[in-house]
Amino acid sequence: MSKSTTQIAVLGGGPGGYAAAFLASDLGLEVTMIDKAENPGGVCLYRGCIPSKALLHVSKLITEAEEAENWGVKFDKPEIDLDKLRDWKNGVVKQLTGGLGQLSKQRKINYIQGTGSFLDASTMKIETDDGEQQLEFENAILATGSKPIVIPIFDIDSDRLMDSTSALDIEDIPKNLLVVGGGYIGLELGSVYSALGSRVEVVEMMPNLLPGADQDLVKYLHKLLEDKFDNIMLKSKVTEMKEQKNGLKVTIEDENGEQTSRIFEKVLVSVGRTPVTEGLGLENTKIEMDDKGFVKVDPQRRTSEPSIFAIGDIAGEPMLAHKASHEGFVAAETIAGEKVAFEPYAIPAVVFTDPEIAWAGLTESQAKDEGIDVEVSKFPWAASGRATTLGRSDGVTKLLIDPETERILGVGICGPNAGELIAEGVLAIEMGATAKDLQLTIHPHPTLSETVMESAEVFFGQSTHIYRPKRK
Repeated sequence: MSKSTTQIAVLGGGPGGYAAAFLASDLGLEVTMIDKAENPGGVCLYRGCIPSKALLHVSKLITEAEEAENWGVKFDKPEIDLDKLRDWKNGVVKQLTGGLGQLSKQRKINYIQGTGSFLDASTMKIETDDGEQQLEFENAILATGSKPIVIPIFDIDSDRLMDSTSALDIEDIPKNLLVVGGGYIGLELGSVYSALGSRVEVVEMMPNLLPGADQDLVKYLHKLLEDKFDNIMLKSKVTEMKEQKNGLKVTIEDENGEQTSRIFEKVLVSVGRTPVTEGLGLENTKIEMDDKGFVKVDPQRRTSEPSIFAIGDIAGEPMLAHKASHEGFVAAETIAGEKVAFEPYAIPAVVFTDPEIAWAGLTESQAKDEGIDVEVSKFPWAASGRATTLGRSDGVTKLLIDPETERILGVGICGPNAGELIAEGVLAIEMGATAKDLQLTIHPHPTLSETVMESAEVFFGQSTHIYRPKRK
């Protein structure tokens, strides 16, 4: 068995792992990165964020072509070439992961394609196609990410049953599709299949879609999805699933306990993700886990084992790529001797449905639950000139403002390109900006970004495009 040494061993090559590895190398440290894939990228690039957004772009194009008839431009029904669609999506993935591979080589990072596990707090066993090797390290960064949750009732061996990974392969376009789970992954992929021609139904146990999001934003999406999807079943759950010759027979129980059975050509199960901690040899270290299965870390992302750090999905919610990357920066800088901590005021979240939903900082439901006094200031997109030119006035921008200091505590946006717009809200929260700061910042016209400025104007009762006097 070959043996080698390194200053930093990064286990996992996703957005957290490769971000940490790249920065550590930039800071002059010797880095070894271990991942199962040919190049860095992780779930996000190979089986998550990137391929799903590529398909959502196609979905949006199809939807806009249909909507164009309302403006006097009519297109024929699109012909879907699945092979070409898959090749394009896979090409996007290959281009980006290949680019990361080149960046890794340019930084002289020792990239090992394989799987790793801890033998102790300074040694890792790595298994590759060529055999086993040992790697001694001064510090390690654990970035193994997460995987889809598997519920026993859905643990059946059937090609008709998909998870978020297999759904992205787009093997075919089922005539009807049941999406189990009304979270962001289920709704995004459901939107893709709906645009491609599937009749989509959604079943969700909770009273609302996107249970963790601001329902004041979700209501706009829900209304549009009611037109796109055949059925949205809330407060309902799947109690049984059996494969038959013509599909999967699914029994669904509603809030009143009534059960109905239906046949679906395919079923997509998307009920959440769980951190990957099995087989990592954590028992050979002092690393501790919390009651949800996440690795416990301090503000520097250091675990209970001083030489090992943990970042990304394995280190706690929210399970978001950009959160993982910034945790990776903190871990790398800490190891390099810098005084840093992961203490963001706001981590943005985006649901890439149509319309998109994005939020950062405090939400209205959080404020109510935690007894925080806020003033909510909203600007409806029906009053936005740019939204009107897009034929998309079904949205809103809202600010949560401290009534005493007038500081921005939270921002929520629903509408096209909400994911691009939310960054201004994140910056406002991080910089301690006030409503007056946003009001006085000149925004270009006509743009959707103006809705952020006009939301602040509403707070003062001085919005140009809606009449809403300040309450006394």
